[in-house]
Amino acid sequence: MADVPGHHYHIDIPGTTVFDGKMAMKGYALNKMCYDFNKAENRDGFKADEEAWMAKYGLNEGQKQAVRDRDILGMIQQGGNIYYLAKLAGIFSLSVQDVGGLQTGRTTEEFQEFLHSQA
Repeated sequence: MADVPGHHYHIDIPGTTVFDGKMAMKGYALNKMCYDFNKAENRDGFKADEEAWMAKYGLNEGQKQAVRDRDILGMIQQGGNIYYLAKLAGIFSLSVQDVGGLQTGRTTEEFQEFLHSQA
């Protein structure tokens, strides 16, 4: 179907937020903020005043609340791209494996065991 001109499709994967063009537009402000966390001074600025930092980037209320709640899955539902959110997760002291556990409904330890079982 993907090769049919003009045909739009959406892959439905239960429990998964698919990051597509629509989600990219929805999450632009959040992803831009997270991208800018590549610079230490921006991470420090966020830590000093999260609310002002989120306002500076124009996050919507749903995005702000997900950040306040440290809700990575909520940020994904608000258009956040996991590759950009990784920097924010680091600020929150969450490892990639912590986030992997959240995304798969496992504890970090269960996710680590799963990874080892796949090796």
